[in-house]
Amino acid sequence: MADLDTREWLLTNGLGSFASGTVSDVRTRTYHGWLFAATNLPSRRTLLFSHLEASLELPKQVIALGTNFWGSGQIDPAGYELLRHFNINPVPKWVWGEDDWQLTRQLVMPHFCRGEREVGRWGGEEKNFTPSSCNRLLIQYRYEGKDEGILRLRLLIADRDFHDQQKATPQLQFSQLLGQGQVCLQGINSGVFGTPWHLRWTRGNYQPDGFWYWNYHLPEETRRGLSDREDLYSPGYLTVTLLPGDVVTLEAKVGFPDLLQSPLTDDTFAEVVEAEQDRLSLVFGWEQEEVGRLGDWENRRWGEKSTPSSFPIWQQLLKASDQFVVSRFCGAEPTVIAGYHWFNDRGRDTLIALPGLALRTQRFDLAKGLLQSLGRHCRHGLIPNIFPSLENEPVYNSIDTALWWIETLGLYLEATQDWLFLAEQYSVIQQIYKAFIGGTRYNIQVDSTDGLIGWDARGVALTWMDAVVDGQPVTPRRGKPVEINALWYSALCWASRWAEILSEQETVAEPSRFAKQARRYSQQAQQVKDSLQQFWNSQLGYLYDTIEPDDHRNSQVRPNAVIALSLAHCAFSIEQGRQILQLATKRLLTPYGLRTLDPGDPEYIGKYMGHPQRRDRSYHQGTVWCWLIGPFIRAWKRFCTTEPLPFDWQPLLEHFLADGCLGSISEIFDGDEPHTPKGAIAQAWSVAEVLRQLEN
Repeated sequence: MADLDTREWLLTNGLGSFASGTVSDVRTRTYHGWLFAATNLPSRRTLLFSHLEASLELPKQVIALGTNFWGSGQIDPAGYELLRHFNINPVPKWVWGEDDWQLTRQLVMPHFCRGEREVGRWGGEEKNFTPSSCNRLLIQYRYEGKDEGILRLRLLIADRDFHDQQKATPQLQFSQLLGQGQVCLQGINSGVFGTPWHLRWTRGNYQPDGFWYWNYHLPEETRRGLSDREDLYSPGYLTVTLLPGDVVTLEAKVGFPDLLQSPLTDDTFAEVVEAEQDRLSLVFGWEQEEVGRLGDWENRRWGEKSTPSSFPIWQQLLKASDQFVVSRFCGAEPTVIAGYHWFNDRGRDTLIALPGLALRTQRFDLAKGLLQSLGRHCRHGLIPNIFPSLENEPVYNSIDTALWWIETLGLYLEATQDWLFLAEQYSVIQQIYKAFIGGTRYNIQVDSTDGLIGWDARGVALTWMDAVVDGQPVTPRRGKPVEINALWYSALCWASRWAEILSEQETVAEPSRFAKQARRYSQQAQQVKDSLQQFWNSQLGYLYDTIEPDDHRNSQVRPNAVIALSLAHCAFSIEQGRQILQLATKRLLTPYGLRTLDPGDPEYIGKYMGHPQRRDRSYHQGTVWCWLIGPFIRAWKRFCTTEPLPFDWQPLLEHFLADGCLGSISEIFDGDEPHTPKGAIAQAWSVAEVLRQLEN
């Protein structure tokens, strides 16, 4: 490898914890490390174990295998220059070497997700479950060479929130307790004890030798306009003498050592990898030979051009989708991490991603669990978009999450015909309906004159275009947004159908009441369908993005019109749909998704870059969002049935396989060419919409 390759990799464990880094093994982000443990599922992620700094001593040389950026501008050591091979499947694997020696390292993060032994069934009691018993990372080194080698592994550790950088201060200390084949570690900051964890190994001698490494440089944070320096503590190092063919295995695990835990052997690593393949086989119904194909990248040589046809893309996408599915509240219910590294679970993101993550993949129990969980949090007719942590209340700052819940419930019911679940959730549907009709938070209410939904509250952003800078929404969209009212129309159509179905159920009391509700919903849906024509801009051949509170029409060309065409029930004519898609294709479509604003608009910003405020201002002002390719394709298939899809999957699949985060899809891309990937390196609804639309 001639270059310092900073493409990224990601491991997750179904609890919100993760490990991440780069191909060249250099840390470029605050979010790079080997054990970010979620101690309050799936949030409060804490960096405990950064990495092992490895060196190999041979008879005539000592070889430093690490790679670090330093605040001085130096790269030292430059172990990446000895890196001969890297692959991501089935687990991240590095091979360093020269003519007479080779050292291989592999990492695996064992997965745990409540109920996976029952293939994704959520709920019930599991008294022995504790998050700390499940946050683990295994590392395995294998040595090959002509001579005996001595491998030294220096621990680099931390005790910090995953958003912050650690700084060496007198107040921050680390305790360590050395036992037989293991060491227990714990940070203590100003007298407050941090999360305990321990490291154990199959061979070698550990030497306590504590000191700080100062001033690591994190260049990706520099580019993001954020703090870019880190100090890491080293409590000691492990020395392992290796003959050719020898292996050493290490395990990092949250919590104090457990006398009853199974012994660590060199076979443990392979057993964990095999268990993960078995789990994926159960979850997705793969045959074992299909699971084995996940290791196809073993045969890849650096310098060869990768093409999607070379790999089992469908299986890779399924594996990627599973990384976002996690447990919340000690495993009591499922949720979806919106994106790695920095997002937690979000209501809107979960619902938009659900059809791809759970329906397309036939994980119907997961879909049901997600819908149940979000429906349970419905308050004042709204479903929360943000779930901060167990101690804090969810944040109800969204007008559309409740409407996406109804839309997604409809897709689930169509796929499963689970009418008992409909009866169970019908009260939530009615709560949402009554709140929108009668009015709820943020002055959200149906306009009695035209049946459309409007809202009017300053200082907040309630649609998916929700960036706020200095207390002011970048794209306010107060009034009547087009996709919100398209969702409202679809919700009324669903509600009418469901009330009719319930009226025909033998077990339902007062069927005439449901029949009456079905007629009312149908009449209101017709009114909304007629009123949605207010959004038609005949001069442009597109939909107004928002009808503002003063009745001004916002004529900016945004992708929300395409979303309006893609829902289960659509109020627009074939001719209108075709015109909208023609303009969206010309102005918004890119190889990676849709731009959020026409490049010809004076407010367009083509690059997502710079300090946080600058980036937030461009977030929905031209930046490409990958998830929008899903609505575009669904709309195209509805309105342009005889015309070929004007989208080539190849660039996006190349990105998935060999760019950004290998084996996942970025949140966003620059609006301007070459559409560089930006934002979160792995985004749930990006992967989900590709899964939903890609033919397997």
